[in-house]
Amino acid sequence: MSGAKPGDEASKSVASFIPFGNPGLFDEFVQNLDVAAFETPLMRVGKLVRWEVFAPLIHSAVTREAKGPGGRPRFDPMLMFKVLVLQRLHGLADDATSFQITDRNSFRAFLGLTPGDAVPDGQTICDFRELLIKTKTFESLFDIFLAHLQKEHGLALAKEGVMVDASFAEVPRQRNSREDNALIKDGEVPQSLQDNAKIKAHKDLDARWTKKNNETHYGYKDHVKVDVKDKLILKAVITAANVHDSQAFDELIHEGDRVVYADSAYSGAPIEAALAAKNVEPQINEKGTRGHPLSEEQKAGNREKSRTRSRVEHVFAQMSGSMKALYQRCIGLKRNAACLTLTNLVYNMLRFEQIKRLKLDAAA
Repeated sequence: MSGAKPGDEASKSVASFIPFGNPGLFDEFVQNLDVAAFETPLMRVGKLVRWEVFAPLIHSAVTREAKGPGGRPRFDPMLMFKVLVLQRLHGLADDATSFQITDRNSFRAFLGLTPGDAVPDGQTICDFRELLIKTKTFESLFDIFLAHLQKEHGLALAKEGVMVDASFAEVPRQRNSREDNALIKDGEVPQSLQDNAKIKAHKDLDARWTKKNNETHYGYKDHVKVDVKDKLILKAVITAANVHDSQAFDELIHEGDRVVYADSAYSGAPIEAALAAKNVEPQINEKGTRGHPLSEEQKAGNREKSRTRSRVEHVFAQMSGSMKALYQRCIGLKRNAACLTLTNLVYNMLRFEQIKRLKLDAAA
């Protein structure tokens, strides 16, 4: 009988596996380099976008004169802005954003943080966003990025026309009595909420109910004007959900847009007259009425217009799909308008990265 001891075979099989639980001196450093080099959408946007174009506006919006010596140092404003971009890109709540930054190497790599760096907590993220909302900074950031794309990258926006559409942004649904709902619709604050400030702080008095295609929606609506060629958002108007698409049309369309593509919700004599006054060619789908259905020629015309108009749906598909950004956690029109404006900005960052990447692939 051989001199083999019991358990030798087991020890041999264990030794054949890759060891773990005992990292080397440089293992974590090499792993972080691998994460930073991996081509996720987040990392591609982080490398492509020139964040310094936002810095002057961000710093001017959040910089305040110190009230006295001492106190806890603040996080860098540009780091906090990138945290908000990351949050919008992944549809995360404030506390979940803080945890994911701590937990995920890719998030820290995007922000330029190491495992030993401090991470802003959920309340810090909320306070920074509220400060930018208070100073109405998000609208200016959106305009700055569009101007940067035109000046530095030569994107000729609206050269081939624009598309107009709107999408619902849902918020947590409110449960009020019929009497309170009637008062809220009239723009009044019910007495039951006036008597309880804590409950009032959690009630959204600006969101509205509406129905479309037998589906009930509650919240707000993101009306956008999108460039036909590059599918970049050029302008947006945020309203309550019950505002009809056509009511924001005049504010979106300007002289120089050349031609506008839209669905039948924007049809009608008033819109045609407004477009004529601005010297903009209408390419709007026609709508049939009871007793006056569309002719075959009109249906064929609608199909031809929709070949272009349907591209605007790609914008909302990106927002609702990977970004999960058409469900908001904010309360009130002011906060939701700011967050949806940031959503539109982050979408433009993603789309700009796609444009650059696709052009490089085509050139290769």
